[in-house]
Amino acid sequence: MSTESSGKAAKATLRAELLEARRRLTADDAQGAAAVLAERAIGLGELTGAGTVAAYVSVGREPGTRVLLDALHARGVRVLLPVLLADNDLDWAAYEGAERLVRAGRGLLEPAGARLGPEAVLEADAVLLPGLAVDGRGMRLGRGGGSYDRVLARLAHARVQPPLVVLLYDHEVVARVPEEPHDHLVHAVVTPSGVRRFTA
Repeated sequence: MSTESSGKAAKATLRAELLEARRRLTADDAQGAAAVLAERAIGLGELTGAGTVAAYVSVGREPGTRVLLDALHARGVRVLLPVLLADNDLDWAAYEGAERLVRAGRGLLEPAGARLGPEAVLEADAVLLPGLAVDGRGMRLGRGGGSYDRVLARLAHARVQPPLVVLLYDHEVVARVPEEPHDHLVHAVVTPSGVRRFTA
């Protein structure tokens, strides 16, 4: 098996374990974690000075972002949310409150407002990335769809380097995340127990 194939296989195994652990969380556990995560994240230096933040709407048992989105929006931050395109790339639209979110494919919620184009993420002063795990180096494991790999490649190509932040549950900070050549390090992970920064 090639190194690339073994990396893919190891990622698939770890993803399955982490998704199963999320499925076992109760609604109360998820809600409680979301409130703590919002409190920790809103005070992050990476977000306090940001005029524009690219974020996402959590769904299911993902570490909750809804409270944080509202807190950023109330503070006057321009929050950009992803809109999934047919080719799995991401367009962006501004968050205008929970009442302006609409149901989209794959169980996602997306903003109803004007589409700003895939390049809009280049205006972000910080980017909140969804993920399933981060390791001690800051290597992130995503869900495997490739949408955020494109976002990170777009940022790198434009030589734009906003802080990259991932919200996770405590047990999702792991010893080692399998990696492939296209993977990127993140700058910080926020969990209910605290914030950890990396020299990405």
